[in-house]
Amino acid sequence: MSLIEHLKELRMRLVRASIGIFIGVGFGVFLVMGPFKLVDLIINTFAPLTDRPPVQSVGTTEEFTSYMTVALTVGLIMAMPVIVYQLLAFIVPGLNERERRIIYISLPFVTFFFVAGLAFGWFITVPTAIRFLIGFSGSELIESQPSVANFIRTITTLLLINGIVFELPVIIYVLAFLGVVTASQLAKYRRFAFLAVVIIAALITPTGDPINLALLAIPMYLLYELGAIMARFVPKR
Repeated sequence: MSLIEHLKELRMRLVRASIGIFIGVGFGVFLVMGPFKLVDLIINTFAPLTDRPPVQSVGTTEEFTSYMTVALTVGLIMAMPVIVYQLLAFIVPGLNERERRIIYISLPFVTFFFVAGLAFGWFITVPTAIRFLIGFSGSELIESQPSVANFIRTITTLLLINGIVFELPVIIYVLAFLGVVTASQLAKYRRFAFLAVVIIAALITPTGDPINLALLAIPMYLLYELGAIMARFVPKR
């Protein structure tokens, strides 16, 4: 294929991925605005219980943008298999048969680990982070009532980061299968990997506090170790 043909192929894949996101966002709008009331569910799940509404809207467009943020996040989550497939469909023609096989085998695991990351974020990371941040001072002179935009943005960002971080074992296994890394190399550079994990967690933590950093760094390092274990089972060439 010529360069122009490759660019046309890339454009087609991006259009299809965009269609998947658009459909997912439509479903997200239904969850947000319909009888399910996803935003109310998020607030009731993670906001501390008080006699007053736990969050507030201080801007003219804040409620609308917050609801659309949740809908877009749902769209990205729903469309993630389509996005990954379109990306791989663009890359696969340049791979040999053996490499194509491992890519297709890894697809279900990509979805599984992404959902596992979302579940970890929903039940572990987000509740712990919200409790720590909102109740940090413990002062009776301070009433913590975050804006709905800030509250929703923190939760959706943490969920997406957790979903992406949980893809690490699959990425390591695929790299080991392709011969880019080996299990012995992963074990040898374990200390450097730990340092890199802490730095990356500090960079991607949306709130910057040590609790959230630890909630990302510890699972990320454990996932690195899981990937190193999985790399040991890569069939020899």
